[in-house]
Amino acid sequence: MLALSGAARAQNVPVAGLSAAQLAVVINDDEPNSVELGEYYQKARNIPAANMVHVRIPHRPRKLDADQFDALKAQIDARLGPDIQAVLMVWTAPYAVECNSLTSAYTLGLDSGLCAKSCAPSKPSSYFNSASAKPYTDYRMRLSMLLPTDSVEASKALIDRGVLAGFAVPTATAYFLKTSDAARSSRARFFPRSMTVPSRKLTIKTLEADSIEQAGDIIVYETGLSQVPKLNTLKFLPGALADHLTSYGGDLLAEGGQMSSLRWLDAGATASYGTVSEPCNHWQKFPNSTVLLGQYLRGNTAIEAYWKSVAWPAQGVFVGEPLAAPYRH
Repeated sequence: MLALSGAARAQNVPVAGLSAAQLAVVINDDEPNSVELGEYYQKARNIPAANMVHVRIPHRPRKLDADQFDALKAQIDARLGPDIQAVLMVWTAPYAVECNSLTSAYTLGLDSGLCAKSCAPSKPSSYFNSASAKPYTDYRMRLSMLLPTDSVEASKALIDRGVLAGFAVPTATAYFLKTSDAARSSRARFFPRSMTVPSRKLTIKTLEADSIEQAGDIIVYETGLSQVPKLNTLKFLPGALADHLTSYGGDLLAEGGQMSSLRWLDAGATASYGTVSEPCNHWQKFPNSTVLLGQYLRGNTAIEAYWKSVAWPAQGVFVGEPLAAPYRH
C-alpha cells in the first residue's frame, strides 16, 4: 500500500511540469465546435501556431477500428516535433478504438489482444508514478487527453477553469469516499488517511459514505458508484480532478445505467477519467488516489497527474483541460 506520508513529503519537491510549448492541439475540421474551441484554447493557453494540428474525422464516430485509428495517428504524428510531450484532441467523439480508449491507444499503442477478454490485466504503463517531466523524451509516450465539444459554452468555461487554476493555491479539500458498493470500492485501500497538508492549504477527508453534498471547496473527489448523487449541490475549485470507479464511465455518450465521466466536467471539475469497455474492478485500471493526489501536489499538470496515477490505462479515457496546475507555484 502507498502511504500518503510519502506523497505529502513529495509535494515539497516541485516539478517543472508540462508547458504550452510542449502541447499539441488537434482539431477536427469536420466539426465546427472543434474548430471554434481549438482556436479558443490556443489563445487561452498561448499555444504556438506550429503546435496546431488539423485532421478530418467525418460523422463523429464513437469508436474507431484499427485501420481508422492508424490513419488518424499517422496524420497527427506527422505534424509533431520531438519537443511535443502531450496532445489535446478537441472533440468528444471518437473516444474509443476497439476496446481501448482513444487516448490510451494513442499514447501507449493499440492493444487489440485485450479485446478477447477485457477483464484481463492490460499492459502496464512505464509512466505510472514517474518523476518524469518529459514523457515522450523519457518513455516515448505522448500523453493525450480529450477536450469535449458538445457545448461550446460549457467547454469554454472548462478551459477558463483550467487557466484560472494556475493563479493561486486555493484553500481546498480532497474527498475520497468508500461507498456501500463494495465492488466499486476496490481502490479504497489506497485512499489516503484524513489529514491536513498546511503547506498546500489542503484538507484530506476520507469517508465511508455514498455521497457528499453542499461542499464548496473541492479540489479532488474520488468515489465508486455507477451513478454519483448530489453533484448539483457541489462546487468544484478551478483545477479540480474528479472520477468514479465504474465499468463504463468512459463510454462518454452512452448515458445508459452508468454515469458518463463528462458529468463531472458538467458539475465543475476540470479533468476526469473513465473506462470505455468492461474492465472489471481491477484497481490498476483506475486512478490510484494516493499517486494522483501526490503528483498533483508536486505541481504536475492535470494530464500528468492523471496519467501517472493509472497503472494499466489501456481502457481509460482522459478528459478535460490538460494544463491545469493549481499547485505549480
